[in-house]
Amino acid sequence: MTTTVRPTGPEEALGRGGRSRAFAIRDNSRAVGGLRLTRVPGSGPGTGRIEELEIAPADRRRGRATVAALAAEEILRGWGCVRVEADVPAEATAARGLFTALGYTGRSRWLTKRPRPPVPALPEGSAVRAMGERDYAGWRAAERARLAAERRERGAAAAEADAHAEAVLTARLPAGHRTEGVALRVLSHHGTDVGTLWLALAPGRLPYGTDGYVVHAGVAAEYRGRGHGRALLAEAERLTHAAGGTLLGLSVDADNLPAGRLCEGLGYRPVAERLGKTLH
Repeated sequence: MTTTVRPTGPEEALGRGGRSRAFAIRDNSRAVGGLRLTRVPGSGPGTGRIEELEIAPADRRRGRATVAALAAEEILRGWGCVRVEADVPAEATAARGLFTALGYTGRSRWLTKRPRPPVPALPEGSAVRAMGERDYAGWRAAERARLAAERRERGAAAAEADAHAEAVLTARLPAGHRTEGVALRVLSHHGTDVGTLWLALAPGRLPYGTDGYVVHAGVAAEYRGRGHGRALLAEAERLTHAAGGTLLGLSVDADNLPAGRLCEGLGYRPVAERLGKTLH
């Protein structure tokens, strides 16, 4: 058996240094599967993703997926990637075992829920409002700092992290708080602003076929542990349902145990896990 990985077409440029290409997995001259590799857009230290790795049923359990995953890592190194990620469906225990054996660890979990009325009411004293111009200016500055900090934690230099954060916000919110398909909300409690919600709304076109996706729900540190996160997620359900959506999704970092417990208590169920490792 000689398993190889060969391109099936030209490379696709994604902008900001991103790139993507499809490959065939072959046993000698016979096609036995395929995969797609992506370098996530963004300058500086690169992150690559192994996507659509699939081996034909008759050719599984022969080590071909392992060979393909290792070949994928080599290609991503050649693309300047220093990290690699793969999303594994919750029920794909064999795939998770393969990546775990190759040194991948859990980074985050994708969760979904079907919002159904009646959505829980906000706690007494709590209110939600749409972001206005002044709200948005302050929120955007804070969100830019949060995104940049996340990038620095992944090894990026300060200037690259700042540029990445600015590019993300510009791409996702081109019209600011008036961007179509986005809901930005502020949660207050007895007149004090305590949290914010960034919700994307695009029926069936968001991760895992969701109609609504919680990009970020944040509660100010001094107000955490008081049910405000639950209130923000209730608002996300209400907005998704009002827009005609039937599936709401979000992502929770693997080490954020309180958020994971909150989401599971609210009826969210895992659909996939993002695994990753550093490429040496």
